[in-house]
Amino acid sequence: MTRYTAHSLPAHLGPAAWNAVLPPQDAHLRLEGDQTADVVIIGAGFAGLAAARRLTQLMPGAQIALLDAGRIAEGAAGRNSGFMIDLPHELTSEDYAGTGDDLTIIALNRKACNFARAAVEDYGIDPAFFDPAGKVNGAASETAHAHNQSYARHLASLGETSEMLDAQAMSELTGSAHYRSGLYTPGTVMLQPAGYVRGLASGLSRDGVRIFEKSPVTEFSRQGTGWQVQTPHGRLSAGKVILTVNGHLESFGIARGRLMQLFLFATMTPDLDPDTLARLGGQSRWGVTPSDPMGTTLRRIDTPQGGNRIITRTCAALRPGMRPTKADLGRAARVMQRKFDQRFPQLAGMRMEHTWAGHLCLSLNGVAVMREIEQGLYTGCVQNGLGTARGTLTGIGAAELAAGISTEITRHFTAEAEPKRLPPQPLREIGANAVLRFKEWRARDE
Repeated sequence: MTRYTAHSLPAHLGPAAWNAVLPPQDAHLRLEGDQTADVVIIGAGFAGLAAARRLTQLMPGAQIALLDAGRIAEGAAGRNSGFMIDLPHELTSEDYAGTGDDLTIIALNRKACNFARAAVEDYGIDPAFFDPAGKVNGAASETAHAHNQSYARHLASLGETSEMLDAQAMSELTGSAHYRSGLYTPGTVMLQPAGYVRGLASGLSRDGVRIFEKSPVTEFSRQGTGWQVQTPHGRLSAGKVILTVNGHLESFGIARGRLMQLFLFATMTPDLDPDTLARLGGQSRWGVTPSDPMGTTLRRIDTPQGGNRIITRTCAALRPGMRPTKADLGRAARVMQRKFDQRFPQLAGMRMEHTWAGHLCLSLNGVAVMREIEQGLYTGCVQNGLGTARGTLTGIGAAELAAGISTEITRHFTAEAEPKRLPPQPLREIGANAVLRFKEWRARDE
């Protein structure tokens, strides 16, 4: 009998601020007792919710159950920056240019955006939670500006449009004189990630998908031709299982020693009052990613998205045990306060309302794990830091595999190589964090 046992469960540090700034949400039930389903999905983030929606399209009338260890939007989906990016966004490169078939990647990313857009329309999700506003790569130095120029040339070679913004345009957009230039690309969707995933969950529930919160899966095992999934208070018997747990795939013994478990950190201001907004200036909604991938991401949101606030995100730590430390969070908070003050001297010293850690998972060779592991067991995991678009794609693909169909998405991901094996511990953690600190220092103004 095949058995997969969870050796750890998700651990979060700090609040899921995107969720905290929204009104309270209705609770979903906890799994209790013995129940059955045709397909059970483990993990209710971007990938799990996308898998559930795709299954409702491919297998109408099927009994679908979706389990999450915590509450909807309290996990990684409520802790990211909310950029659903359509263009190549390779985090290990100098300027985000991809290393493979970029035209294929763009086409796939746009499938994810279109899939999400259709869900927003079908489920009546607040459009403020799905804003196709585009984004800007901000550059504070000549080196970073050169990265933007290189990326713009790369995009032009692909037939993609972009617009270079000068320092004055960046100041008018952000209220900050920090940036030397910016590269605007129009295709990115700016999510209020918690609002978006909460809307997906509500729509799926109305369509008959059973969603169980606070139901961590401790193990699942093959029982005859199907599977039995165990939680602390209940069991689910199902014909098929889809794992959409991103880096926690390793917790179940799959791809062990091949996944880089990283944490990024973020802060969010209080809701800014009218006097503070007047001092800040700039526009009410925007998103800036750093032209150097190890720099600082910034977003400004407005009242329909949870208040007039600025979100700062930077610093990274590799933690193979998938547990960030309070020291990690404290160091990141100090760095982010300094970077906020540097960019917005007119607001310097403002106390942040929320500070948190968000988990992401990468493979050394940039591949996902989206395939059939064994008969009736499918995965849509390892998003390589691109959880909104890549998570949506791998969730769709896992559902399509479970439904027995072949598509452009399934063919792309199942053709990928296996994640490369990582160096052994403690070399992995010590070496990776040293490299991350050096790259963070090098990109300190970005």
